[in-house]
Amino acid sequence: MSLRLRQICLVAADMPATEKLFADVLDLPVCFRDPAVGAFGLENILCQVGFSFLEVVVPTQEDTAGGRYIERRGGDGGYMVILQTSYAEHPVYRQRALDKGIRIAHEMDYGDFNGMQLHPRDVGAAILEIDRNDADPEDSMRPDQPWHPAGGTAWRDLPTSSLITSYRAAELQSGDPMKLAEHWADVLDRTLSIDAHANPCIYLDDCTLRFVHSQDGRGDGLGGLDLACRDVDAVLARAADAGLEIEDDTIMLCGMRLKLVLAA
Repeated sequence: MSLRLRQICLVAADMPATEKLFADVLDLPVCFRDPAVGAFGLENILCQVGFSFLEVVVPTQEDTAGGRYIERRGGDGGYMVILQTSYAEHPVYRQRALDKGIRIAHEMDYGDFNGMQLHPRDVGAAILEIDRNDADPEDSMRPDQPWHPAGGTAWRDLPTSSLITSYRAAELQSGDPMKLAEHWADVLDRTLSIDAHANPCIYLDDCTLRFVHSQDGRGDGLGGLDLACRDVDAVLARAADAGLEIEDDTIMLCGMRLKLVLAA
């Protein structure tokens, strides 16, 4: 079945500072701010990463799920992995989750978009969301279709990063990465593979979900992203100017390990 990484959501405590860092270091301009997230006590930004998106949410009031997540994991970091499947296959994934006893924490139906968030306690490490585009059911996986969470179609005409072109991988960390990977593979009905570094992984249509041992003391969670980059040295220099932690080709930003991979 079709599955692509359409959106990553991070949670942070300081929106202006975080937005500035993504712009200064990765040249990621904001393409949309969704007022609807205010109903959940949040504000957000979305940035284009190729035909996918990077979202950052920040709590604006006390006792929000995002705020509790920051407290639980000791700071900013990964929050949601948002996948897109086809119009026809989305109900199959929904039924598969229910058949396996996985609770659906939240469902969305906006007419041109339908999505479901699976309960993180039943999936592990992060909120896993599986969405479909209803704007054109016959061609629902075309990447330039409207995307409701990014405001429909306006993003298609906005400037994009001169440096970052796409996601290559999302990295989920755990005390038992093989067990977590096996569970995600079962939920997503995908073959579990092992990469060149002996990490269990799941190959999606456009990138990889990689599972690694948690070594930063923050427990299970979405801990890193691999980003295709046109100029790795330029991003590393920008990160150094911003005072970010750097190790080889990886920078720390918003509590995430961002590995820079030279774009083809």
